[in-house]
Amino acid sequence: MPTDMNTYKIAVLAGDGIGPEVMEEALRVLDAVESKFGFKTERTECFVGGAGIDNCGKALPAETLAACEAADAILFGSVGGPKWDSLPPDERPERGALLPLRKHFSLFANLRPGICLPELVDASPVKNALIPGGFDILCVRELTGGMYFGEPKFYGERDGEVIGLDTLIYKKSEVERIARVAFEAARGRNKRLCSVDKANVLASSVMWRDVMNAIAAEYPDVELTHMYVDNAAMQLVRNPKQFDVMVTENTFGDILTDEMAIVCGSLGMLPSASLSHGSGTFFGLYEPSGGSAPDIAGKGIANPIAQILSMGMLLRYTCKETAAADAVDTAVRKVIAAGYRTGDLATGAEGEIRVGTRGMGDAIIAAL
Repeated sequence: MPTDMNTYKIAVLAGDGIGPEVMEEALRVLDAVESKFGFKTERTECFVGGAGIDNCGKALPAETLAACEAADAILFGSVGGPKWDSLPPDERPERGALLPLRKHFSLFANLRPGICLPELVDASPVKNALIPGGFDILCVRELTGGMYFGEPKFYGERDGEVIGLDTLIYKKSEVERIARVAFEAARGRNKRLCSVDKANVLASSVMWRDVMNAIAAEYPDVELTHMYVDNAAMQLVRNPKQFDVMVTENTFGDILTDEMAIVCGSLGMLPSASLSHGSGTFFGLYEPSGGSAPDIAGKGIANPIAQILSMGMLLRYTCKETAAADAVDTAVRKVIAAGYRTGDLATGAEGEIRVGTRGMGDAIIAAL
């Protein structure tokens, strides 16, 4: 919980690859909104991921976890890269940092907005005629259950054959709590919720669908529909405007949100929030939806918008600084409307203003 009405403690975990570059711009924007809206943040910068391994011997060092426990929220960058791919799976940056943080803080609800702004329709691989005026989707992903956390897990030899085993398991209570988050989100938008599962094959999805239908009775004002995950993946490309809020389990959500990001034009535009409960003041981990992009790290060309918007989500959900969060969102929209583009967004259209990481941060601060 926030320490007082105007001061918030934030653990800043920039991570690897482009993480430190885009985090720097998010913190510069945060400086600007603090000054404009009259609140303060106390920030503790910590190693995580590959940086944690290199500097402290672990992807999630004990001092980093302690700083997160003392904070009101975590602002997370990106982790991973080829440098650490030779480590055992459980020690690599992704498995060794992100999954333990999600489990430790019970960050079960992942909110990923997928917004294709009208000015970025040309950057989407979807035909412009299919997405006139862009679109706005919110994906609610269950984050602490399913195959990523299910037991048993096994990779080794059994009965003379090498096998890999993962367990897909959900409890009714886990589905109920993510369902309520999704229905509440839909109630605050256009009152349409699409639940994505694979109930024609998986027993866990049969249970998922039954629970969704039961919870729907509590939200008679929200229209609930169901879609198999393979069809949902196709429909995101064919007609993304049909969706308002989507809700799905962990593995399906991981895949669909990355697809949604590309349909929106670039991973560099999409923030996310991973939250610990469904109402009131949230503890959360806020991170861009893209990866560490080691191929462009250090070149000053990465798009910082997803990191900046993730910071804006932190202001909205944890700090309850709604005016400041709205200002961040509006500044990003103004900059895009004015033609500013990092390389991932550029199409060569007339009027584009090509900028790097720092230049995009400067433009957003100016727009504030």
